[in-house]
Amino acid sequence: MSSTLTHPSLEDRTTGALVGAAVGDALGGPVEGWTPEAIEERHGGRVRGIVEPFYKDDWKTARPIAPYHKGDGHVTDDTLMTHALIRVYEKVRDHLDAYAVADHLVPDLITTPRWIPELEAEALPLQRIFLAEKWIVARIHYGHIDPREAGVGNIVNCGAAMYMAPVGAVNAGNPLKAYNEALDVAGAHQSSYGREAAGVFAAAVAAAYKPDATPTTVVEEALALAKDGTRSAIEAVCEVASRYDDFEEALAPLRHTVTPFDTVGPDYRKPSLGARRPSRLHAIEELPIALGMLLIGGGDFRQTVLGSVNYGRDCDSIATMSGSIVGALYGEGAVPKEWSTEVARASRLDLHAPARALTQVTREVHARDLERRRAHESAFATIAGR
Repeated sequence: MSSTLTHPSLEDRTTGALVGAAVGDALGGPVEGWTPEAIEERHGGRVRGIVEPFYKDDWKTARPIAPYHKGDGHVTDDTLMTHALIRVYEKVRDHLDAYAVADHLVPDLITTPRWIPELEAEALPLQRIFLAEKWIVARIHYGHIDPREAGVGNIVNCGAAMYMAPVGAVNAGNPLKAYNEALDVAGAHQSSYGREAAGVFAAAVAAAYKPDATPTTVVEEALALAKDGTRSAIEAVCEVASRYDDFEEALAPLRHTVTPFDTVGPDYRKPSLGARRPSRLHAIEELPIALGMLLIGGGDFRQTVLGSVNYGRDCDSIATMSGSIVGALYGEGAVPKEWSTEVARASRLDLHAPARALTQVTREVHARDLERRRAHESAFATIAGR
């Protein structure tokens, strides 16, 4: 265990979850899309911390990454979307659903310029997010689709899952509620196994808040809720991961194990013809690998996140997820200070303010839940004649 705290506070866990996610995102960004072999060749070994862009000073023009400054501690759209969802919680101050996405997240993406680290400029978040996230705006703002159904037809990827940590935080210690809420929120963005992954990731974060939670219990709670190909993929990957305590040796076995469930194919930048289509048999690659790295790292943030980063492919999202879970397990102290401080500085982001805001919302939502539960108990006692 990386943290010296046996039972971190709610705020410490939430800070750990959000700061851990941002650090994982920033470390993974510069090597996103590459293979472990290409990463090793480019950096003369495995990535061990914050690194420069893959194409160094040519990041503005070099393809396929231009014009994004990925590297040097810059967070990507994973963190931008996570913080955007927190702002929705700050406005609603209650559980969210697909309509909250329509009423608050969509306007946030298209009306308010914010600092975009990868663009080194202020811009609308819409101008940075990937096409799978732009889909939310196209379907809801321009298409006037029922928000609960807006995700249908989008490519099935990790886009909805990558920013669901706040849902897990608001439902701290209650994986089932986190799962159900994330499924509702993600309905505006994704369908099929992309939506399922959003629910399972939120559940994993919520499970990490439980007293005495461990990487193993988090995986068990995720498996108890996961369905179809998502469950099968997590089960297969984590069974293999349990045999390793060194990510270096596990990189190839984990990729081999997740391959039958992954629709993208061997070349991440050239997806197969069957990629990202709805299916009950498949799963996104990122969540099972993140949970596998969680087991391999044994709760150590460095090993968990560096394993996720050096896996390559969509490693910024993998590291976002695994970093968030470790942070929720052990608090902010689990996240290396030299990384979090530099990511905040380089990205020009206050990584603590969102955590403070979300912690307050979490307390308010829990109080509301207690009131609602007591009202239901009273009503049911009357209904049942007790």
